[in-house]
Amino acid sequence: MSVSTEAQDQPTATTTTTATTTTTDTTNTYMTLPADHDTETGTPDVPQPGVTPGHPQPLGSTVDADGVNFSVFSEHATRVDLLLFEHCDSPQPYRTIRLRPERHRSFHFWHCHVQGLGAGQVYAYRIEGPRDPVAGGSRFDHRKVLLDPYARANVNNRWERTRAIGPGDNAEYSMRSLVVDLDDYDWEGDTPLRTPMADTVVYEMHVRGFTASPTSGADHPGTFSAVIEKIPHLKELGVTAVELLPVFDFDETQVLRTGPDGTALRNYWGYDPYGFFAPHTGYCSSPHLATHITEFRDMVKAFHKAGIEVILDVVFNHTSEGNEFGPTISFRGAANEAYYHLWPQDRSHYMDFTGCGNAVNANHPIVTKFILESLEYWVSEHHVDGFRFDLASELSRGPMGYEMAVPPALWAIELSQILAETKIIAEPWDGGGLYQVGRFPGKRWAQWNGPFRDDVRRFVRGDAGIAGEVASRLGGSADLFAPQEELPTNSINFVTCHDGFTLNDLVSYDTKHNHANGEANADGANENYSWNCGFEGPTDDPEVEGLRVRQVKNLLSVLMLSRGVPMLLAGDEFRNSQAGNNNGYCQDGPLSWLDWEQADTERETLGFTRGVIGLRKRYRTFREPQFFSERLNPRLLPDITWHGTRLHQPGWENPDAHVLACTYGGFDGDPDLHLVLNMYHLGLDFELPVLPGHRWHRVLDTARPAPHEILPPGAEEPVDGPTYHAQGRSVVLLAALPDEKGTRR
Repeated sequence: MSVSTEAQDQPTATTTTTATTTTTDTTNTYMTLPADHDTETGTPDVPQPGVTPGHPQPLGSTVDADGVNFSVFSEHATRVDLLLFEHCDSPQPYRTIRLRPERHRSFHFWHCHVQGLGAGQVYAYRIEGPRDPVAGGSRFDHRKVLLDPYARANVNNRWERTRAIGPGDNAEYSMRSLVVDLDDYDWEGDTPLRTPMADTVVYEMHVRGFTASPTSGADHPGTFSAVIEKIPHLKELGVTAVELLPVFDFDETQVLRTGPDGTALRNYWGYDPYGFFAPHTGYCSSPHLATHITEFRDMVKAFHKAGIEVILDVVFNHTSEGNEFGPTISFRGAANEAYYHLWPQDRSHYMDFTGCGNAVNANHPIVTKFILESLEYWVSEHHVDGFRFDLASELSRGPMGYEMAVPPALWAIELSQILAETKIIAEPWDGGGLYQVGRFPGKRWAQWNGPFRDDVRRFVRGDAGIAGEVASRLGGSADLFAPQEELPTNSINFVTCHDGFTLNDLVSYDTKHNHANGEANADGANENYSWNCGFEGPTDDPEVEGLRVRQVKNLLSVLMLSRGVPMLLAGDEFRNSQAGNNNGYCQDGPLSWLDWEQADTERETLGFTRGVIGLRKRYRTFREPQFFSERLNPRLLPDITWHGTRLHQPGWENPDAHVLACTYGGFDGDPDLHLVLNMYHLGLDFELPVLPGHRWHRVLDTARPAPHEILPPGAEEPVDGPTYHAQGRSVVLLAALPDEKGTRR
């Protein structure tokens, strides 16, 4: 995600006059509400009608045969009120149930059971306690209506964010939670796919942006339901997993700023959650009904039927509540001092290792419990196959914000029995400068490989002298992962992702063009290792366009023919463009939405993408879950032999080298393969090894005209002579097949 551009809410200047007792702090005025605010006060000895103590576990709201059990964590609260609303859009609760500590509190959990309630019940909380933000960090405010942190669904049709910031009661304009019956769904025998990591091809996509454009032709554009309509496209493409940008509830109403054209810019990507157990309301076709989880489950089930896993991009490093000037939505009003990193000198201020105003105190016991139970919930109840953790390094920070050697939260995730068969992927850095690529805590965590992205981009655009680095990336980045006794499958290889240029823009722009974001083009990465192929932006020049298409094919080829786990950005398969904007986090419109007409106009790139994914699946060599070794195959070829234009001369020390070649010894039924990367602008002759009884055959050449760049099994073309002429800026793959004519090449 981009961590430098997400705006925070500003304080609202408000004056409050009241006859009730008040205490003040440096941020706003806090009132203790008068007793007659309650609709049900009860007494310690007289239970309220239909209300029993209930149970402290599980947290959240749980439906049973007699009603609903409610439980919420708040260590320092002195009073908790459960609010029941008749409808999603009711301005006020019809019933307020006061939870008394002597009857409804077990340790740090407040709980009750209410008879006669069921699925669809709308509810929320008010929590009162000592307000001591400076010394203790607590920010209780009984006037603010709070969501249940464990809510399975939320509604926001009356929500006004500013009302949750300044003084005053916000009940009429609050978000509310929904009671959900998790058992009311037919999974039709759905089971986890458990695709091996080595065989996985990830497709990163934004749920709304995938189908929001009218060009998608979807019945309910921008929703979970619409994604189902596009599954045939993904199945034909050959990907094995989708990685969905955040689908946890986030505040899409938040206006970050106004764009240059007067458009209100809002939170589009979703990296600002408040509901960690609830599918995002805005991605449901019926956003104000208790159908949230049904639509999400339908999507997961449909993906599984197509043989595609579902990985969620999860954001546990910060929340939508922001810094001390942000809204009180849930965590701040229940246990601010537990959920967030606060400055020890003045706990009214938030540590910010994310660039988003606050940082979650992930290794506090209750927060670790919260994170783990959220993840296990999505696996157990929604059949999710894995998670990608945004700014995951923040989760390794301890109480004072320092990096922990053994962070409990990360190890709890790695060792959870429920999560044992899932994929866990880290973005191994955070906004506070912690960078852990190759040394992320734990063993089975896969990691976004930033060096792969940068080295491959530089090499393909024509940077010289980095053949050694590129060789490491082709082999699974042993320089990064082998020292920790990890494997190529710990490396998520990518050239593009949501954060940065699309693949088309990477070969079409030398510089970012983010003016539409309203930040004077100051946001987004400045160093993109891109090259516009001779012209900035769109062009009708056939020579420039032809070069761009070839460069796209080159980048896709290196990505798919490297050991590790490849990840493709949605739309790259048909050259989707964001007009040079490399930070579309606030662009909920055509700029960021996929243009499905491109799938028709860019058939050449689409066909090539399908083909090169198929090529990866054809040869186990590229999916081998081990690093290169000294082993020899039956033909006495080593696992890998490195070359340049001449055999055995890779030119590691040559500062002018633009090329790299290698021979893979085939194992387990694979033929021997020879890969040539010529990123020089001119064509060059590459020497080929002599393999007795075999002849080299062309399988891939990105310089060949479509659709002949990739040849199917049985149609490979034999190579004559001791060399292969690779055109400038091209990738070539040859396979050694038995020579029926006895030629020994």
